[in-house]
Amino acid sequence: MKFRLAIAVLPLIALAGCGGGDSAGNSNAPAKPVAAVPAPAGQNWAETSAQTPEGGYRLGNPNAPIKLVEYGSRTCPTCGQFGREGMEPLIKNYVSTGKVSYEFRDFLVHGAPDLAAALLGTCGGAQPFFPLLEQMYQNQSDYLDKLQKISPEAQAKFASMKPNEVATALAEQMGLIDFVKQRGIPEAKARACLNDQAKLEAAAKLSDDAAGSGTVTGTPTFLINDKKVDAVSWSQLEPALKGAGG
Repeated sequence: MKFRLAIAVLPLIALAGCGGGDSAGNSNAPAKPVAAVPAPAGQNWAETSAQTPEGGYRLGNPNAPIKLVEYGSRTCPTCGQFGREGMEPLIKNYVSTGKVSYEFRDFLVHGAPDLAAALLGTCGGAQPFFPLLEQMYQNQSDYLDKLQKISPEAQAKFASMKPNEVATALAEQMGLIDFVKQRGIPEAKARACLNDQAKLEAAAKLSDDAAGSGTVTGTPTFLINDKKVDAVSWSQLEPALKGAGG
């Protein structure tokens, strides 16, 4: 699927594509527990975030021995459930120790609605990225409800609009511009992010690369140290982290 093309129109959001894809499984023998890595003086791993060369955002120790990557969709209910149930214990019990880093990569499984949410979710840069992501998932049912209520007439108009115009229109109708405004991102900046062609291309490329390599066939998809794991929920992922030495 070429996301550069898919984001130009609004998909019929049946919320398909959620729930992860084929997996390599979790059959390896458990690794020995790794030691905690103290953060430098005055720092907290749970508040240490940065954009990665791959285009995602990483929380925690950049040199953590256990590297967790999630390909997620902000409009995917399964991803939302993980965000609501798993992010807090993941950060508190694993990322904060310095043993595990957590990188989130937006995967535009639902095309334009995901693009709108991703462009706004990355608009503030690295520092507010994870608080915004967590709060988006806490409010997911609200903006998905608004998305489902977009009229067929409005959807038909999207077909003749540019991708950034579609993203802006969806962000307005889903209430996401107001959402980020309430969390410290000025409206002018939010609209600039939605109209940033370079950001759009980067978001599309991140999804294209993951889909093209066969790494991601659904969301959420989790990798631990570059190996896909059979998990879509926190109850499934935590044993895999422990098995990796977490």
